[in-house]
Amino acid sequence: MANWRHAALVGSLMAVCGPAAGQLLSEPLSSVDQRVAPESFSELSKRLMPAVVNISTSQTIATGGLPTFPDGSPLEQFNEFFGRDDDGFRREGSLGSGFVISSDGLIVTNNHVIEGADEIEVIFHDERVLEAELIGRDADTDLAVLRVRSSTPLAFVEFADSDAAEVGDWVMAIGNPFGFGGSVSAGIISARNRNIQAGRYDDFIQTDAAINRGNSGGPLFNLSGQVVGVNTAIISPTGGSVGIGFSIPANLAKRVSGQLTEFGKARRGWLGVNVQDVDNAIAEAYGLSGDDGVIVTSVDEAGPASEADLEVGDLILDFDGRRVEGVRSLTRIVADTEIGKTVEIELVRDRRARQTSVVLGELDLGDDEADAPEIPQTALNDNEIGVEFAEIDDDARRRFGIPRDIEGVLVQSVSPRGPSFGQLVKGDVIVEMGFETVASIDEAAAAIETAKSDASGRPLLLRINRRGQDAFISIELNDAS
Repeated sequence: MANWRHAALVGSLMAVCGPAAGQLLSEPLSSVDQRVAPESFSELSKRLMPAVVNISTSQTIATGGLPTFPDGSPLEQFNEFFGRDDDGFRREGSLGSGFVISSDGLIVTNNHVIEGADEIEVIFHDERVLEAELIGRDADTDLAVLRVRSSTPLAFVEFADSDAAEVGDWVMAIGNPFGFGGSVSAGIISARNRNIQAGRYDDFIQTDAAINRGNSGGPLFNLSGQVVGVNTAIISPTGGSVGIGFSIPANLAKRVSGQLTEFGKARRGWLGVNVQDVDNAIAEAYGLSGDDGVIVTSVDEAGPASEADLEVGDLILDFDGRRVEGVRSLTRIVADTEIGKTVEIELVRDRRARQTSVVLGELDLGDDEADAPEIPQTALNDNEIGVEFAEIDDDARRRFGIPRDIEGVLVQSVSPRGPSFGQLVKGDVIVEMGFETVASIDEAAAAIETAKSDASGRPLLLRINRRGQDAFISIELNDAS
């Protein structure tokens, strides 16, 4: 059985240039037949590229660390080889795609692209890089909304009516596959209402437009330049495109992204019942034909259904004027219905047609951040550059290969939350700070204080020696306010 994969990528980024931003890019073209392929997709690509972004994230992972061989042990030299000297943390990065939906910087992407990220950066077609703030995310639909601050209005696109999209319509994907930003592919809508067992609200658009790892969160456009879907997953035995990709329908993405923007979370209707699907034999027992509908198997005493005339054994056929085809259908309909709305339900009880009404409640989604692992707080987290210093002794020189003629302060550990993480490592010797030599911990601390008081806000330049080799590193000091 083929595996379905999120179209995300861990790797390096290549941004591309394109036309200037600042205008609405999704105004429908006049008289566009979605079923007729254009002679070229070039003009549409140029028009839409400014609103499609690459998303780069980084995350600090607590590894737990492996026990080190003791100092002086014949096996001590293998600590670094086996990764046993990493202080129990590592930094991971990932890349994905997204698209701008408002001139003031709202961006839609996939939840799995940014989930757990400590830092999120958005790279535009003109190579501008802006730091992004997470506005809200929804794991159930795999959607997230970010915001960036720009000194100029941003080019943006609008959502299409995805219910109007049909199998066979032409579509175009723009995204960041395998780190190659600004990549364009075209194809058709291959199927609608796909369930790939990704979640309880599965209702994907299937397309044969090439979607690969890194396309996650990117837009699937119709020929009018509107977003018909948000690319999120592929089925592939190899990890590459085999012509079966899946996109979240625009109508769902528009509703959820609007809720994330307004409330910081998704809000869904709640009926308060458990149900099961109907087969032909069960339908016949109820005096019906076909297999539409669901049977109520339990009613939550604290739910809205308990206040209405719903009972175990009721066969629900119609909810708020929409035909109920099965459990998945009812789940999506209830979730989409306005909270607090009085809804009419058509059902069959004791082989007789009945009608009742219910005031829909709000589903309690809980706090999906509650179980997120915390990076332990340490004294280093309050250090301006996030480094613990130590004096250089004979043992340190032997352990870290520090030449006898090198003087300075030893990097004993680096905070995963500090600005030095990923640049300095345990065993580095800091020889100079801000072009001044440092020979003691006190001198290092004084150099940091001097750099903090520098009104220019310039980064602190360090000259370091790492196992006998000199190098220069600049550190952005944490905001001390």
